[in-house]
Amino acid sequence: MRRRDLARGMAALLLGCSALTATAVLAAPAAAHPGCEGIDARQCVGLALTAVGGRERLAAIANARFDIAEHTALTEQSYRQAPFITAYERDQVTLDFAGKRQRTDGKALWPESDPGTDQAESAVSVVSIPSRERLELGPERLLLTASAAADLHYLPAETLRSTRHAVVAFAWNGTTVKVLLNADNHLPDAVESTQVFGGDFWFAWGDVAQRVYFDNWKLIGGVLYPTNRIEERNGVLWDSAQVLDLKFNVPLDEKQMALPASAAQQAARPFRWERPFDASHHVALAPGVDLYQGSWNMTFVKQADGIVVLEAPISPFFAQQALAKARADNPGVAIKAVLSTSDSWPHFAGVRQAVAEKLPVYVLDLNRDLVDRAVHAPHALHPDQQQTAPQPAQLRVVSGRLELGSGPNRMVLYPLRGAATERQYMVYFPEHRLLYASDTLSLDDKTHALYDPELMHEVVQAVDREHLAVDRVFAMHQAPTPWADVVRQVEAALKA
Repeated sequence: MRRRDLARGMAALLLGCSALTATAVLAAPAAAHPGCEGIDARQCVGLALTAVGGRERLAAIANARFDIAEHTALTEQSYRQAPFITAYERDQVTLDFAGKRQRTDGKALWPESDPGTDQAESAVSVVSIPSRERLELGPERLLLTASAAADLHYLPAETLRSTRHAVVAFAWNGTTVKVLLNADNHLPDAVESTQVFGGDFWFAWGDVAQRVYFDNWKLIGGVLYPTNRIEERNGVLWDSAQVLDLKFNVPLDEKQMALPASAAQQAARPFRWERPFDASHHVALAPGVDLYQGSWNMTFVKQADGIVVLEAPISPFFAQQALAKARADNPGVAIKAVLSTSDSWPHFAGVRQAVAEKLPVYVLDLNRDLVDRAVHAPHALHPDQQQTAPQPAQLRVVSGRLELGSGPNRMVLYPLRGAATERQYMVYFPEHRLLYASDTLSLDDKTHALYDPELMHEVVQAVDREHLAVDRVFAMHQAPTPWADVVRQVEAALKA
């Protein structure tokens, strides 16, 4: 009996010790730098360099030639925002790290092109200077850039896709770059930064949080390379590029790789959308109704109690110049309102300037939250007036028929509410039988054919619904056009 009791006691003691050990293991704090315990950040990056093939192999990559399939969410174009319509590309890219130049030969598939023109119109062959980001933070150079950074340091560990990662960071181009290194295999699974994207429509959002995921690793020329690159901006999965073929250090044709004379000049202009307002193409639509034509049309309407500015596109820089021109055209007359008729980012990117100048802005009810987010988006990296001297937004919501002003230049705002025009409103000038159709009307310069007849079909429906008498119509990208001509084209499309 005593032996049995002793055995039971020993078993209970051992079971208790096991339970204590298990509890201790479960309660142990997670490693501060998983996979890199006991070493500094530079040594941690050294493990990553070894994992991808070694510092020498990466440093020896003078150029790379890619065959890439890519798709991009058209976040700035989608009529209802998320889920977004998508564009596709198939590109052959040669990236010359030694010469800091890039050649792209490819073809894009644009989902909203006219039938039969979706691919041919988008063929490209461009030699350019690649961005610093592509040269220094792409898979070929990221770890070398990190390793060379004087301020390389750790940040708190993170869990990415259920796996613990050590996080190293360094200063780059005015921002902090974070690299997430897999604790198990030391590979860089993601790189994060906050940037201003002056070369695309994300410029409207100022300081954009970017995360680039690296995945689908393959052994190429002795280098473990992530053939899938997925880019997330402000939490939106924006772009995915898959490398179908890749070769390092290929012979380069100097004639094909020669940079055009304009390349250096273009590379020196980091903010593509900060273009000046062009007042050279003026059209008087009626007394006191002045259209300035350009890539984005602007219209100034003089009423008894002030000026109405129709649209605030492209950027705060552009809008500031346009507002100044409206005041110069009408000395001593205040601007009473700005109309923003569409949800497309390049169409309302200048609203921040209108807000900064304490002007009321008329937006569609469905666009209010989107515009409000843009007004409050951080612009610390490239400050505008709303960043340095913020003002509360005076958003006037258009949810139905809304009259603005009186007299010969009174305006009436009408939501369109069509399938493709749900996020736009039109502006009618009753005394002039003139209609502004937001971003719906565009005619081919050669054939005079309608781009996407469905858009104008919905405008025609809205005009009929509201019983409007229209003689002329113009839009964000279209000069005044006889209404009867547009109606005939819509009717022809309906019969086709």
